[in-house]
Amino acid sequence: MFFGGWQHASEKAILHIDGDSFFANCEIAVNPALKGRPVVTGRERGIASAMSYEAKKAGVTRGMVIGEVLKRCPTAVVLPSDYETYSLFSRRMYAIVRRYTSEVEEYSIDECFADITGLRRPLKMTYVEIAKRIQWELSRELGITFSVGLAPNKVLAKVASRRLKPEPGGFTVIHQRDIRAHLATLPVEKIWGIGSQASALLGKHGVYTAGAFAAKDQHWVQQHLAKPYQEIWRELNGEFIYALNQEEAHTYQSISKTKTFSPASTSPDVVYAQLAKNIANACIKARRHSLLARRVAFFLKTQEFTYHGYDLTLTHSAATPEAILALLRPAFHQVFQARTRYRATGVVLMDLTPSDIQQPDLFGGMVQVERMQRIYAGVDKMAEKYGKHAVLPGSALPAMQMKNSGRDPAHLARREGMRFRGETARQRIGVPLLGEVR
Repeated sequence: MFFGGWQHASEKAILHIDGDSFFANCEIAVNPALKGRPVVTGRERGIASAMSYEAKKAGVTRGMVIGEVLKRCPTAVVLPSDYETYSLFSRRMYAIVRRYTSEVEEYSIDECFADITGLRRPLKMTYVEIAKRIQWELSRELGITFSVGLAPNKVLAKVASRRLKPEPGGFTVIHQRDIRAHLATLPVEKIWGIGSQASALLGKHGVYTAGAFAAKDQHWVQQHLAKPYQEIWRELNGEFIYALNQEEAHTYQSISKTKTFSPASTSPDVVYAQLAKNIANACIKARRHSLLARRVAFFLKTQEFTYHGYDLTLTHSAATPEAILALLRPAFHQVFQARTRYRATGVVLMDLTPSDIQQPDLFGGMVQVERMQRIYAGVDKMAEKYGKHAVLPGSALPAMQMKNSGRDPAHLARREGMRFRGETARQRIGVPLLGEVR
């Protein structure tokens, strides 16, 4: 017997609701005159953080510097990010979904999961009708399109909501009987929870698609993969493993730190030091609120008030300068332009998640992250006693020297013949330093 595509009355019906180009579409909802135009947010840090469907069609991508955005799409409307407004739209999104079910997981600022199991009889609608009704109300009341996926569990619901992207307003249902068809050609790295390391390992065993992964027998999965990936495998086979976290989110959507320094400098060491100091300060705030970041954006501001930046995704969520600087350093040297005078740097930590819900990985990378977190727990205690910058990354030393002397450390280095990354500088400044992971 079938219950509107569900084989059993007790079978779970899970929605994944994902705002399309959420930040850009919030701006369009606030200012309808922007509708149909290529809208890009991120002007305040000089790189694209979100873009409308029209901007995407023109070739604009996340992390692209604004100068390149305007070359690709001269008609683009580039706006500063307004996270307060985006958060208000997010709260309204959650409230609309909760009209239908109290079982809602606020997964991020622009997406959520909802359990609508057992609501067909009281609402006198099928699960598909309920899902479409929620999607319609969200779009009508917020003026934003949402992609919606309906499936027996969270992993498959995410697969479903992404099915028709980048087209906005997609709606996809994955029934138990159709799971294999939906997974057959889907690249395994597109599955929620499977990152580059896991997909590389699966590739070594000839597993390149979600369908091939789901088709593996249980013994093989248990022999080769850690528990988190065993659970993903079970969800890909239609089981309900991941319960919804129904606590309302009370957290930052992003953490930013920006600092203008004087005098402006052409020295890569000085500019990098200022950026490293901003990163250290942003990480302090993240750790204070028990948050880890998965994405990081930074920008450099020139004396002529032009911006150059980059958007990075960390291998593992983190809130320590070392983890971020190890990835950011090569990108910095790509962005930094010789003989250009810089006057400010900034960093934004994004995709923030509570530090107590991190998923272990296959190759032990999280062990290093957790080790650094323990070290920084001690660093934070020292800061409470001796001051905010009692311990800081070695790469931030020139910024501290600049603050204390009011002079460009590059000038002092030339005058005194000292290198600020060396032991002499450490002894001169008189501050204990924590070496970077290289």
